Amino acid sequence: MQTAFAWVGALLFALSLASGALVYGIRLGVPAPASAPLWPAVAINVVLFTVFALHHSLLARTGAKAWVTRTVPADLERSVYVWVASLLFMAVCWLWQPLPGVAWHLTGPGSWAMWLLVLTGASMTGRAASAIGVWELAGVRVPSPDRPVEFKVTGLFGFVRHPIYLAWLLMVFGVQPMTYSRLLFAVISSAYLVVAIPLEEASLVEAFGEKYRAYQRQVRSRLLPGIW
Repeated sequence: MQTAFAWVGALLFALSLASGALVYGIRLGVPAPASAPLWPAVAINVVLFTVFALHHSLLARTGAKAWVTRTVPADLERSVYVWVASLLFMAVCWLWQPLPGVAWHLTGPGSWAMWLLVLTGASMTGRAASAIGVWELAGVRVPSPDRPVEFKVTGLFGFVRHPIYLAWLLMVFGVQPMTYSRLLFAVISSAYLVVAIPLEEASLVEAFGEKYRAYQRQVRSRLLPGIW
């Protein structure tokens, strides 16, 4: 039963990623009619992402994990997180309200350069996920004494401490045309990352102590190389 629960969670995780790609890549590329109400749509979108962000950060904290493991087996804690996060992200994607207008639309070499950023981000995501462990991210496999958590200072994780988040920035801001529907999604999600990273790292320090502090000293940049 636990194995089935974990695998269904992994399937939901994959579906949520596919939903994000489809909605952002296709649906939000079409602006809403110019007559469509603007601020009600903005408010709905902000509330949607706020609900997802609150879960994504709060349930990842050590205290929340301890609370979850009092209800479910410890081996399923990651799967529960993946289930809820995946369902909420799919809700954000499919309920996102399109906005009228296009912020910018580069053509020619400028467009090619932006799409190169998207491809770079997609490649970085795959490489970073492989380094962490795709099955760990999906909740199918949990760390154990045989597979301890490591903080690598090679590859992308030697470049910045959160390469998947950097890849996200490249992808969401590189897509063309940049409709206001996409721009709001990109700005809100990026702002969330800036707020969430210090909280995430505080939890990592709490969980792994000097092991993670040493990694922070070795890799100075959190998200933007040489900047932050």
